Amino acid sequence: MTGPPANNGTATPAARHSLGLVFFPAYDWAISPTHPEREERLLYTQDQLREEGVFDIAGIGEERPAMASMPDVKRVHFCPPGFERVLERAHLASAGGAISAGRLVLEGRYDKAFALTRPPGHHAMRVIQGGRGFCAANIEAVMIERLRRDFGVRRVAVVDTDCHHGDGTQDVYWHDPDTLFISLHQDGRTLYPGTGFPDELGGPLARGATINIPLPPRTGDEGFLLAVESVVMPILESWKPDLIVNSAGQDNHFSDPITDMRLSARGYGRMVERINADIAVLEGGYAIQGALPYVNLAVILAMAGLNYDRVIEPLWREELAATPKRNLEAIERLTEAVLTLFERPDALPHGYERDHGWWRRERDIFYDTDGIRERQRESLRDCPDCPGLLALHTRADHGPWRLCLALPRGACRACRDAAHDRFAEAGRKGEPVTLQDKDQDSYEVHPQ
Repeated sequence: MTGPPANNGTATPAARHSLGLVFFPAYDWAISPTHPEREERLLYTQDQLREEGVFDIAGIGEERPAMASMPDVKRVHFCPPGFERVLERAHLASAGGAISAGRLVLEGRYDKAFALTRPPGHHAMRVIQGGRGFCAANIEAVMIERLRRDFGVRRVAVVDTDCHHGDGTQDVYWHDPDTLFISLHQDGRTLYPGTGFPDELGGPLARGATINIPLPPRTGDEGFLLAVESVVMPILESWKPDLIVNSAGQDNHFSDPITDMRLSARGYGRMVERINADIAVLEGGYAIQGALPYVNLAVILAMAGLNYDRVIEPLWREELAATPKRNLEAIERLTEAVLTLFERPDALPHGYERDHGWWRRERDIFYDTDGIRERQRESLRDCPDCPGLLALHTRADHGPWRLCLALPRGACRACRDAAHDRFAEAGRKGEPVTLQDKDQDSYEVHPQ
């Protein structure tokens, strides 16, 4: 690989978009010493960036992460077992790195920021009973909710380019009409977590705010760019977010050991350049020597508005990033269908029933990292005035049922009264109950 291009071979160019890079390799955290999600994922990238002189480019700076607090996590998650049993300091530092990246942009210190942190987070759902897909806390969501509190950001778009469907982020924002979630990923029929299909459009009161683009295996540069141009960009332009966040999974690379896609480092650069996110947060990417440092470099150069055409990974061959013709034809059909669903989402979401003013569904959720099975009964108040009170009854394996109540931003008086009535009723019955209130920035638990 060659480094950042020079001006006429004599000088390193300045970044067109100033870019803050926040690193947190989590030296003391790994699922196991040989697991794909281990500290070398970022150490190789750090070495590569220094070797290529990235930090010598005017406008690109390395910044230190802060630590997220427990209130930051509690704005997003419920954790019936207790946060101290599920989260480690590494999760708070990773989320804190993302918050630091967001603050760099919203405080005007940089035009853009990239949080290169681990552990990742996009498989962590609203309720966390344990670890799923290497994730225990949703890093992007913790960042977004902190930025909303501190800076008043309202409309946020999350574009998830990880090879695995971002089912956790989708779940966190399933009922939020102010958060657009777009996921490009390998078709869930062929890869964990087995979700992320076009008819998953958001909850009953947030239809069309969730967009899924499941791409066929062996999709390469041309196929990804077709999907971005045909679906992602028109939807972003129509939705007009205040802030765009790229959930930046780098495991679509043709050499990644646990996926089956064909994106190249330069293909990543073109995709990132087109999406033009304000903030990127690293998710997956497990070819930790032959791909991840090169993909991250291309992404950094693209975000900074610099030329990434000379970023070439060691195993590069043109045919490795090619998209088969049948895939391109399938993607064309898919993009038409997805745009139609976005423009005219069906009124009745799959799996829900309407019952006496509430939308209800039941789910079974598996925590593959920890081998936990969760049963969840969800009820959403069908409210005409706000996104609605959300009530979740949840139990893990054979443990007790717990009630989790979530009041959304801008909750109306009727939903607020219903939440407090249910919290008090559960307390009188001695049932474990938690009330999360976004407007009051509070998190009440009974019994303590």
